[in-house]
Amino acid sequence: MIQAIFTVQDKLVTGFEISGHSDFSEQGSDIVCAAVSSAAYMTANTITDVQELDCIVTVNDGFMKLKLSKAEARSAQVILNGLLLHLNALSQEYSDFIDLKISEV
Repeated sequence: MIQAIFTVQDKLVTGFEISGHSDFSEQGSDIVCAAVSSAAYMTANTITDVQELDCIVTVNDGFMKLKLSKAEARSAQVILNGLLLHLNALSQEYSDFIDLKISEV
């Protein structure tokens, strides 16, 4: 199962952590994993390469974590909330394969 945790501080999404594999189908044809991975990479790349915001990104097999300061997070709210909305919709459609949580700090 894919675990997605969004960190919220003072009503601002300041980052996310996505880990695991969906096991929806075989590697290479797993549409759930592909949808989540593609959205996460697009979000991270937009924040780092398009907006050029200072953040910490960690990527390993089946794992991505992105963390922004509150000041930097203000500029990334549209893309971060877009990812949250997208993963929420996927988690409702594929609830046996994606677990989404929001952690308020």
